[in-house]
Amino acid sequence: MPADASPTCDIFCAVVDNFGDAGVCWRLARQLATEHGWHVRLWIDDPAPLDLLAPERAALPVEIRLWQGDFAAIAPANIVIEAFACELPPRYLAAMAALAQAPVWINLEYLSAEDWVVGCHGLPSPHPRLPLTKHFFFPGFVPGTGGLLRERDFAVPPAPSLTDRLEVSLFCYDNPALPTLLDSWQMGSASIVCHVAAGLPQRQVAAWLGAAFPPGMQCRRGQLSLHAMPFLPQTDYDALLARCQLNFVRGEDSFVRAQWAERPCVWQAYPQAEGAHQVKLDAFLQLYAKPGATTLRDFWHAWNGTGGALHWPEFATILPVLAAHAPAWARQIAAQGDLADNLTKFCAARL
Repeated sequence: MPADASPTCDIFCAVVDNFGDAGVCWRLARQLATEHGWHVRLWIDDPAPLDLLAPERAALPVEIRLWQGDFAAIAPANIVIEAFACELPPRYLAAMAALAQAPVWINLEYLSAEDWVVGCHGLPSPHPRLPLTKHFFFPGFVPGTGGLLRERDFAVPPAPSLTDRLEVSLFCYDNPALPTLLDSWQMGSASIVCHVAAGLPQRQVAAWLGAAFPPGMQCRRGQLSLHAMPFLPQTDYDALLARCQLNFVRGEDSFVRAQWAERPCVWQAYPQAEGAHQVKLDAFLQLYAKPGATTLRDFWHAWNGTGGALHWPEFATILPVLAAHAPAWARQIAAQGDLADNLTKFCAARL
């Protein structure tokens, strides 16, 4: 590649069963194109989530390509990113192997705070048959990882004050603990306004209400005011996280954005067979849970179905401490650098 040429990049994304994979891949593609000048093609097997997550995408320099059926015979990019071990199309892989200079091949892994991540970040994995080497790139919270996605122009609004009226956002998977939480909010002493995300969260709230709860609806039960949100694009969802004093988030993308918002949060890890998600949960809590550690751990475990009963009143008492801790935590994880920036440096050293 000529020294003055901008790198080309193909990102491959397979949408599994939620919006997280598409959301992370879009954030990365957008950053690589707009902040680093890369020519990016995002190959995605289901582009429908991007209609909701990124309605502004047509105005941005990222080419969206459909990845379905027989893959076309195309020239591979200088840099190939296989998101979350989605496995490249065989025809594309063969085209990579046929090049005089093999592309930089990256396996962008899922986020985890587990100890082994540092030892595996950046490791090469030679292909068993082809003259190609894949490198594992791990997002992470500590030195020795790839860091977390954060745009250069991201700015945190001033924190809302904790008053008798608590504003909360709710984004979760199917969660058996949710009715208990809603009961606690309804019967509590403080006024709570809960912004409920579209999809599964609203369906669970509707079941609790025993009535329809479509986007746009507002209702009140005791001390709890419920607002059914429309599906929010990423930029609007980020703004909602900053507006609230407490955010219930899930998976990877919303979890990271809640930390950048510098607000207290409660995380529901993606449920995995045989409780494997508990390991990820505990690994993160080991890093994060300094203030109010026992109460925080107990509440998060109950919310993830890995502990006892959910006790909202006890958790509510540590919210001021968590609110004070959140900005310091954001500075700590920002010290590892932005993932997109770290990735460009990693690839530049191998082009």
